Amino acid sequence: MPKRLKLILTLAIPLACASVFIRLGVWQLSRLAERRAFNAVLAGRTTAQPVSFQSLTRDTALGHYRRVTAAGRFDYDHQIVYAGRSREGSPGVYLITPLQVAGTDTAVMVNRGWVYSPDAATVDESRWREADSASITGYAETFVVADPRVSPATPRRLHTLDQPTIAKLVAAPIAPYVIVRNDTTVRAALPAGVPPAVDSTPARLTLPPLDEGSHQSYAFQWFAFAAIAIVGGVMLTRNTRERQA
Repeated sequence: MPKRLKLILTLAIPLACASVFIRLGVWQLSRLAERRAFNAVLAGRTTAQPVSFQSLTRDTALGHYRRVTAAGRFDYDHQIVYAGRSREGSPGVYLITPLQVAGTDTAVMVNRGWVYSPDAATVDESRWREADSASITGYAETFVVADPRVSPATPRRLHTLDQPTIAKLVAAPIAPYVIVRNDTTVRAALPAGVPPAVDSTPARLTLPPLDEGSHQSYAFQWFAFAAIAIVGGVMLTRNTRERQA
């Protein structure tokens, strides 16, 4: 290989690597900007006063995470077990229950919360039955378009919340959102001497955290790699030139 070509390659390869690292760093910064914009939207929606669920737009991108209220009657016979959900390191499931809203034939699926399940799949649903009628508060979540992975043996146990599949299982039209219930059930005081019933309230879910993730630290890492590649390439080129002299 000619000396001049070898010298060019000695510098060109590190510079090419540095350009890739810089591009990855810029990409991480763009992801950070997207995350901050999303957090700003989320903060605005989650701090606004709750609105009636029926008033939400059918454009789920605009209604996602809005605080909402709804009232109706739970249909526990068509409840969905959302399997494979963990909480603080413990296996469990989410209970997704249709709420029949008065005056409409459309059901809204309500995520009532998390319950412990050793295999993250099976649970005694009767143990977690709350009152039939309820007035709830929560936030609007969207469905996931994915393979529902339905087993004929357990048709109401799903690993993804696929709207068409759930509509078939519920045997009724369903709203385009899921309400994630995060209010607290108020219980009436019991007469003296009457023992309290077993608490049937699942652990309510909270809003997703408004953190910025690791995008900024990843960007700094990529830029550091780029600097190392440039400095290393210059030093290697200088040493190569001195040996050729």
